Amino acid sequence: MPTKDKSHPLPTSPYTIFTRNQTRFFTYLLGYLTLASSLTATIYFPLIDLLSNQYNVSTQLVNLTITFYAISPAFWAPLSDILGRRPVFLMTFSIYVCASLGLALNKSNYVALILLRGLQSIGGSAVMSLAYAVVADISPHSERGRILGPMLTSTNLGPCIGPVIGGGAILASGNVMWCFWALVIFGVVSLLFIGWTLPETARTVVGNGAVYPQGIWRTWWSILSEKIAKSDINHTTNNDFLAQEAEVTDINAGKTGRGKWIIPNPFISLGIIFYWDTILILWMAASPYTVWYCIQTSLPLIYGNTYGYNDLFVGLCFLPGGAGVILGGLISGRLMDWNYKHTARAISLESNSQLVDRDQFPFEKARSRGSFTILSISIPLLAGYGWAVQFHVHPSIPLILQALIGAKCTVLLQNFSALLVDIFPQRPGAAAAANNITRCALSAAAVAALQPLSKAIGRSWMFTLIALVDGGGGLFAVWALRRWGSAWRQKRDSGSRS
Repeated sequence: MPTKDKSHPLPTSPYTIFTRNQTRFFTYLLGYLTLASSLTATIYFPLIDLLSNQYNVSTQLVNLTITFYAISPAFWAPLSDILGRRPVFLMTFSIYVCASLGLALNKSNYVALILLRGLQSIGGSAVMSLAYAVVADISPHSERGRILGPMLTSTNLGPCIGPVIGGGAILASGNVMWCFWALVIFGVVSLLFIGWTLPETARTVVGNGAVYPQGIWRTWWSILSEKIAKSDINHTTNNDFLAQEAEVTDINAGKTGRGKWIIPNPFISLGIIFYWDTILILWMAASPYTVWYCIQTSLPLIYGNTYGYNDLFVGLCFLPGGAGVILGGLISGRLMDWNYKHTARAISLESNSQLVDRDQFPFEKARSRGSFTILSISIPLLAGYGWAVQFHVHPSIPLILQALIGAKCTVLLQNFSALLVDIFPQRPGAAAAANNITRCALSAAAVAALQPLSKAIGRSWMFTLIALVDGGGGLFAVWALRRWGSAWRQKRDSGSRS
């Protein structure tokens, strides 16, 4: 049995006092909120040609507005680690609503489209990073898959319903701007949910949930009614929770229920990128995300031009891939916790232990377990997709392959995104932001090169090349992580403690 580091004893208090029902509420609320990223990016995939005509610009310039979605998490996520999750959620969604309203009112100015999409990205692209940080706040390592699976399954509805909403808006109204009005409605509803129901979870503000929040860190509902506030999930008065509060002095010592209003350093997130283990982990999260965005971006051209489908049918062609993504999310959540328990048993650790010695537990092996098999299968699947499209086979074949690829991409993305938060427990927001920046930047570069590359070598060889880079790079990254990842992490942690 591994020995514990005596200089850093494990805390004896419970990791969190949030109940199972409260955690379930967080899961689905976060799943809805994180649609801000995927829904916003995919709602006008079927409308690229129409938007090109609307703003009198090329298709390539419209594609740029899809990929303009990356940098703001470097600011918001570190801020949430210090200020708290709730105020940052309120600020980001307020910006998102204002930008969406501007887009809905802008009918012809391409420069305004670019600027407003940038503003929208400032509000919307950080949501996924914040959601991962909340999951780290309320759940121990051994139970994160149970939350991330359903949450990200809900999130992944965005690529499914976004194109359908966009295509349906055109047929129903004849007005392309209704895709932006739909985002206004979504943003307002999200802001109301956050204001009324989302409590503060940041451990720097409320500890393990036992510290009562103050001011803006309280829900609007608790401010409206002090009676309801006494039974609010962050302020517990029953005997069981009072007993727990007596045990949490080490986690909650010095907490005031308020975060600190400071300007965060965005280089905190960027600095995480430059460690050997995080480079490999970021590749394993960014590469499948990029593959999936390449497929999503190519669908309107494939099924619109090659197969001759109308806007609504092009939107429906996103559904099989979305189904695969949802299935992958459900599988990933269960697989993540099962792999954790299997690894814990292998080192003679209690599999249901909430608190582990980070120096001794091999998170890299637990989260990457099974990745060799998944990557080996994904290479022929992705290459086969390109050749199926090239030879104009029956559309059911690329649709089925698309679903399988979506499941594969989701499993890898979720597992390695969780691993990144595991190895930076004191900075979950910054770690998730580094992940978001990397995968958005890589996908933006790939999508920008997609059309020129397709014209140069054809779709068959283009997807074969993507398969080799994604699969080959992934196999090497997993091998290196399993071999040296724990040692790299321990060396970095030792240096930060000295």
